[in-house]
Amino acid sequence: MRAPIGLKIATRRKALGISQAALARQVEISPSYLNLIEANKRQVGGMLLARIAAELEVDLDALTGEAEHRLMHELVEAFADPVLAGSNMGLDEARALVATAPETAQLIARLYRAYGTANANADAYANRLRADPLLSQLLHQILSGITAVRAGAEILEDIEDLSGEERQRFIGSITRETKGLSAVARNLIGQFDQASSARRSASIRREVDDMIFAAQNYFPDLEASAEALRARIDRHGPFSETTLQSALETEDAIVVRRATRLPAELHEAGRAFGFDEEARTLWFRNTVPQSTRQFQMARLFAQLRAHETLDAIAAGPALTSAAARRMARRYLGSYLAGAIVFPYDAFLADARAQRYDVDALAERYNASFEQIAHRLVTLRREDDQGIPFGFLRADPAGRLTKHFPIPGLLLPHTGHACPLWALYSAFRTPGAVVRQVARFSDGSRFLFIAKAVTRRSSGFADQALPHSILLVTDILHADETVYADGLDLTDAQADIPVGPTCRLCTRSDCASRQEDAWAPGGADLPAHSLAAVAPDTAE
Repeated sequence: MRAPIGLKIATRRKALGISQAALARQVEISPSYLNLIEANKRQVGGMLLARIAAELEVDLDALTGEAEHRLMHELVEAFADPVLAGSNMGLDEARALVATAPETAQLIARLYRAYGTANANADAYANRLRADPLLSQLLHQILSGITAVRAGAEILEDIEDLSGEERQRFIGSITRETKGLSAVARNLIGQFDQASSARRSASIRREVDDMIFAAQNYFPDLEASAEALRARIDRHGPFSETTLQSALETEDAIVVRRATRLPAELHEAGRAFGFDEEARTLWFRNTVPQSTRQFQMARLFAQLRAHETLDAIAAGPALTSAAARRMARRYLGSYLAGAIVFPYDAFLADARAQRYDVDALAERYNASFEQIAHRLVTLRREDDQGIPFGFLRADPAGRLTKHFPIPGLLLPHTGHACPLWALYSAFRTPGAVVRQVARFSDGSRFLFIAKAVTRRSSGFADQALPHSILLVTDILHADETVYADGLDLTDAQADIPVGPTCRLCTRSDCASRQEDAWAPGGADLPAHSLAAVAPDTAE
């Protein structure tokens, strides 16, 4: 899905009264090629886009339209919803609306978010009422309790010659039943809260995503704090796990301990580390790898000193709830730790020298594949940027658990991505890097780099589930990476045709389709494409 860069170029050029031929001459391309760019039929980037921006006297960011592309993606999702399927609105309309009436586009996206949240909550409650056996059991317990309380109260009211002992027995029975009713009622309310909390968390994640996207996943205040904190740590010796441990013990009287299991007060399902603030102890389970221990020590050291900076960023206007601010603060804490472990200038220099070889960088910094991938995504300082990468993570069930988009490709927020993406094929060869040149139906091309990794288990009874990490960059930057070696990037015939998700994909002949596609105006897919949706029990 291309952002409306061409339309913005044309609009700005006409506003300045510059002819198409004159602008083409100034930026050293042919008028016909500029015409294709303005019609959004050719991608434009790099130095050419910079020259166009200079001639039009406009900031480069205003033309690349990262925020506009994200908005356009949201509109396409809205238009694909069944409630709007009869509107005959699609990608072209979304692109034009974002380019010509951005305020209206923002309003539509905001209304659709609110509609989606309300609709999801209604569905969650309806599903609970219709199908949840636990809910039925709780309601039955409440009815039984009410009946018992009523029977005891009627006896106390109607029978006057009860002895004191008998009266106390009935009062005790009523007290026990009312206490039981209170407990059951709390469980019932908890079931509804649990049903809606997952929906609320999706909305909270979207707010945090908006904050990250607005900053282009680069936070200069955190980078400055990280530089000062790294210098402070380095005074204790060469940067390492041992040095971090020494810094925590010397400056904060915090000891680091390792054990088979965390202490009971820190035990949570799946947790491999935790900080006991009262005992001033940072605990790790024995099998936590060095990369995680190092990262978490840096995170704790930073949070003890940069809490005001973290709070100030998390208090921004994009975050409207305490839950969103808490989630944002956790993300920002991880960002700060990454900036300490991987200092911007040195890490970017190493990344360029290694041609963005993630495994080589992981070896250089004693880090994990995922930690390196996270840091690569944040190299967005205006005067010295790395390659723009997108990031995605999926669990073994294929559900997306983390994401950060890049211009031209907005990664799905939740659910599942296209089943043909390298993100999923990496699960077939865990531990090996899978590369893929993916081509979308609009002609945009991207290099996908994926690896399935497994977090180390903590014992025989623990299951070590893999997850897949995906880095994405525009094909224009592919040859700057080691992953383009041996690929003919000019041969589009070798590309893997993919889509964003099945529901938003326009490839009607895809044999890997998992659900029906959406078509503008509610049009049905051709019969031959629907055959791919139906499961084949013979396979």
